[in-house]
Amino acid sequence: MRIDLKQLFSIVGESKNISCEISRDELSGIKGFEFASPIAIKGRIYNRAGVVHLEYSADLTLLLTCDRCLKEFERLYHFDFQHIVVPSVSSDNDEYIVADGESIELNETALTDIILQLPTKNLCRDDCKGLCMVCGCDLNESECDCLAT
Repeated sequence: MRIDLKQLFSIVGESKNISCEISRDELSGIKGFEFASPIAIKGRIYNRAGVVHLEYSADLTLLLTCDRCLKEFERLYHFDFQHIVVPSVSSDNDEYIVADGESIELNETALTDIILQLPTKNLCRDDCKGLCMVCGCDLNESECDCLAT
């Protein structure tokens, strides 16, 4: 979703509400993640005292594989993000989102934010015991005698 910011940059107090979805088709190109549903984005972008702020939340469901027991499971995530948007920046600065031609691509910004927030290790539950290193049985469901001796 492309957001035009020309009016927001020029009028103090101006505000726009944001509500959109990033479709599963658009998400299918992201390697290493399988999305169970579209990403829902809600928020607003506003000019306060001449500074343009972007605040939004993202809700999504991922299909994951447990890193210990290899079971597939779904996990819901909710993230909140805040950014300052500027029309240009004089140096290389990652603190701001730079509006390209007085607009920003919200989907691109949201996907970058979300991917940076996702955990690198996925467990079906915090106390997952994983698989037996000898016979491969799921230690969450049964016990084996392989490691008893």
